[in-house]
Amino acid sequence: MKKKLLEEEKRMRRLRFIVDLAQAVLMQQNDLTLREAFDIMQDTKKAALNLFPDKESVYELIYAPRFRRIISERFVIPGGLLRSKEHLSS
Repeated sequence: MKKKLLEEEKRMRRLRFIVDLAQAVLMQQNDLTLREAFDIMQDTKKAALNLFPDKESVYELIYAPRFRRIISERFVIPGGLLRSKEHLSS
């Protein structure tokens, strides 16, 4: 039992590292294209699901919105998510 818990903690640390690194690249790499940003988001999801195959809904709830927010703020997508929310709250 303890071994399983230690293994899960190890996978969680690995996931945190992957997500933190992906977010840093999305926010800080100056020459990043929108296509590359979406690829990073997709690759991060694949890595997360490799570590936790049965947790796609958790990924979609916790991490996907963070990546979408970073991408929409960075690339100012016309008609994107932020504009839609502003329109709905008006």
